Amino acid sequence: MSDILPIFIGWDSREPEAADVARSSLINHSSIPLHIQMLKERPLRHAGLFHRKWRAESGQKYDLADGKPFSTEFSFTRFLVPALMQWNGWAVFVDCDFLFMADIGDLIAELDDKYAVMCCKQLYKPKDAIKMDGQKQEAYFRKNWTSFMAFNCGHPANKMLTVQAVNEEPGSWLHGLGWLEDSEIGDLRHQWNWIDGCTDGEPRAVHYTEGAPNFHHLRDADRPYFEEWRQEAKRIGVW
Repeated sequence: MSDILPIFIGWDSREPEAADVARSSLINHSSIPLHIQMLKERPLRHAGLFHRKWRAESGQKYDLADGKPFSTEFSFTRFLVPALMQWNGWAVFVDCDFLFMADIGDLIAELDDKYAVMCCKQLYKPKDAIKMDGQKQEAYFRKNWTSFMAFNCGHPANKMLTVQAVNEEPGSWLHGLGWLEDSEIGDLRHQWNWIDGCTDGEPRAVHYTEGAPNFHHLRDADRPYFEEWRQEAKRIGVW
């Protein structure tokens, strides 16, 4: 693979600080060069790469393709990564609400070219019906597998993940990795997507699935690894 690891961070206008913290924590711990890009919906729309339609109702977004609620501006744009990479090389996608606590360079040894996508294949069952800033918490097949993914963009199976598919297929098909056979999905160490109450061991990257301290109602919350997030936010001046 390339000497530089491309990383796409999901960006949402409601929580830009979270993306900044994820980015800085990646750089802080990395032993390898990284090409980090914020995956922003608006530029992708302007470029003609993204045109999914949605409606808002009482602060909740609903996708018009399947009528299901979704919570972030990158809920669907994450699946454009292979196209943005021109179906070549490896690239990582990560949600913005992550704090990296280990060297992302260690991930390289886990990547296997026989897989089209590699992720943390853990069974996550949400405890609450609401997450983040009042968004609906949906339970679905392969919940949270797509919040941290290593795409083998040149794998033949990913050719099915076209711009048209990303814009038109149901969210359940996309988040369920429906374009892949089970044998084409590899398992990464689950500590790369460490979720409180779900993942064993020490985190390599903490995923704040129900919201990080950037949300006002969680600003002073005492939860696992919240203080570490606050310290990183303070270090880069977004707290």
